[in-house]
Amino acid sequence: MKRVLITGMSGTGKSAVTRELLARGHRAVDLDTPEWSEWVDATPSDTPTPAEGKDWIWREDRVRKLLLKQDRALLFISGCAENMTRLYPLIDLIILLSAPVATLMKRLEARSANGYGRTDEERQKVCELLATIEPLLRQSADHQIDTSGPVEDTVDEILKVI
Repeated sequence: MKRVLITGMSGTGKSAVTRELLARGHRAVDLDTPEWSEWVDATPSDTPTPAEGKDWIWREDRVRKLLLKQDRALLFISGCAENMTRLYPLIDLIILLSAPVATLMKRLEARSANGYGRTDEERQKVCELLATIEPLLRQSADHQIDTSGPVEDTVDEILKVI
């Protein structure tokens, strides 16, 4: 089984890409949901996160079980979490989604009232994380894809690199 992580900052299109992959018949799981991830209290040494004093982490036991499932099918997982590097050894390919800041801000503003990035404070935090976290994601990624265009084009690009 080939396991592909699709990661990126808020607003880059991870969830939309996952939905499109599913629509095309691929196995894809959005890990940025309560089933797979959770907010936990941050330790004092941690960098401040979108929810002040909180870290968004994958539920490692569940994600590990998903990644270790013996299956021949291609598996796409999407998400971005404080602890995801701990599971990198179980991932075969990492694809970073990115987009210009103006594109990200427009997408975040359009989210539903309970969607992350909807408030000015959350969008400011995303801008800060773009400067500090996205470079780290870039270092770990095998490929980077600009998601400025339609989601269908992004998925076409992903399928070309796997």
